[in-house]
Amino acid sequence: MLNDVTFGQYYPVKSFVHNMDPRAKIVFMIAYIVAIFLADNFFALATAVVFLLFVVLLSRVPFGRVLRSVKMILFLIIFTAVLNLFFYSGSSSYQPLVDWWIITITYESIINMIFLALRLFLLVMGTSVLTLTTTPVALTDGIESLLTPLKWIRFPVHELALIMSIALRFIPTLMDETNRIVAAQKARGANFETGGLIKRAKAVVPILVPLLVSAFRRAEDLGDAMDARCYSGAKGRTKYKKLVFTWRDLLGLLLLAALITGIVFLNQLGGKFEILSYFL
Repeated sequence: MLNDVTFGQYYPVKSFVHNMDPRAKIVFMIAYIVAIFLADNFFALATAVVFLLFVVLLSRVPFGRVLRSVKMILFLIIFTAVLNLFFYSGSSSYQPLVDWWIITITYESIINMIFLALRLFLLVMGTSVLTLTTTPVALTDGIESLLTPLKWIRFPVHELALIMSIALRFIPTLMDETNRIVAAQKARGANFETGGLIKRAKAVVPILVPLLVSAFRRAEDLGDAMDARCYSGAKGRTKYKKLVFTWRDLLGLLLLAALITGIVFLNQLGGKFEILSYFL
């Protein structure tokens, strides 16, 4: 299961999306998240789905690899959707399908559950496309460039970008380390797949302890390596590669602006519950 983690992993291939400026892709992702939450009916949300599929096609990243990014948080999406189904307090326009104790299930709660699950699904996939098509170094440069105005108030922009880059870089590394520890513990007779919740929680302890030790050791080695290379923060540092906006970035932002405009237009057809009333 840990092999399905794609967040933070770069997929090396030449494509339209890979060649875009990292600053444009970060703005692109933020604007796409805004577009997802602007969508107020299923027609608008379907437009966001088609747009994401088009971006995945342009990126030349296998769709299955992008889809695997949802696998690790699938339980969280289902759990959130089920809670929303049971405890959604909407209007009383429809007859409840289930009304027991504090649990009330209506047509509204079912539609809202599906809508929320789709939003979270698109949110994770959109973020995964960013990390799959952008190297950690380029992502760091993009974040630092976008946050440059904060330097006027003495905000440590470079250090923040560096921390985020290191965190993204070490996600796959720690996943590989976890796989090795799990394999070693299974070779010693450990069982992680049977038993109750408490037993499984106790079985995780032999994994967490060596994983934390390994993470601290890697952090210490990284700090020593940075000291050996005379790293002293952003002061006096230069860039090997200059970030430059190209026609790809302009075209991508124009397409995203068209998406947001289309979603706002489709929202005029009515909200998700108004469309539900039409079909009912």
